[in-house]
Amino acid sequence: MKILLADAFDASLPETLRKYGEVTADAAQLPEADIVLIRSKTKATKEYIDQAAKMKMIIRGGVGLDNVDVPYCKEKGIVVKNTPEASSIAVAELAFAMMIAVPNRLIEAHNSMKEGKWLKKELKRTELYGKTLGLIGCGRIGAEVAKRALAFGMKVIGYDPVVTKSDNIELKPSLDAMLPLCDYISLHTPVNDQTKGMINKNTIAKMKKGVVFINTGRGKCIVEQDVVDALTSGQMACYATDVWFSDPPPPDSPLLKAPNMLMAPHIGASSNENLLRIGKQVDQIIGEFVAGK
Repeated sequence: MKILLADAFDASLPETLRKYGEVTADAAQLPEADIVLIRSKTKATKEYIDQAAKMKMIIRGGVGLDNVDVPYCKEKGIVVKNTPEASSIAVAELAFAMMIAVPNRLIEAHNSMKEGKWLKKELKRTELYGKTLGLIGCGRIGAEVAKRALAFGMKVIGYDPVVTKSDNIELKPSLDAMLPLCDYISLHTPVNDQTKGMINKNTIAKMKKGVVFINTGRGKCIVEQDVVDALTSGQMACYATDVWFSDPPPPDSPLLKAPNMLMAPHIGASSNENLLRIGKQVDQIIGEFVAGK
């Protein structure tokens, strides 16, 4: 059996997987690979899959499968797996780090100090305590964000069309019912026909003026220009994002020059601990596949 690591994984993974056969990171070996491991960089399109004539399984290390043509894989008899449990803590911690950084004005404070400025009076902070956090998507990652928010004394509400019960989140019957109540909103949904472009001028208009919006879900869930317009008008106080329409975003993305932005280069799932967890889950998935389970 030949296993191709098409993207970057923990350095220990090749040795872990050698018990199953040959492990390679050589992209030229795609036509010979039985199992292909990807993360976010590789797009397993129809064209990519057609190059892998021997592929029996593709595993995405991470949450979601929007970079895999799942229907075409099923048509070809290729097993598709991912590792959704592994990334929850890493992504939740980044989302909450952004939520802390914005009201505490940490980026402005740091940059001003580097510039030799002392803006003690100018940099007014606000607290998370007592504020309302709205979660769009209340699955594994949303639930982890909720735990951290509750520890900071926030009220946590959320909307998820699938999740019907939560110990830590006060679930709302619709997105429209939730949006006007939130001081902070954190998005944790995959991108699909229902969620693509869901954050647009219409939904933004229903939000509380001055809302802080954090997106560690998917870049295509927003309409970029509508978010820029909201930042410019003050309807949205800040947009903090780790996700983009593409990795990296095109130079003409309006978000890159928008005011009141906090940006990261899609590092949510890139903690050392998460890469190890992904490796363990990949090992388990392949082991079960080889055993015929």
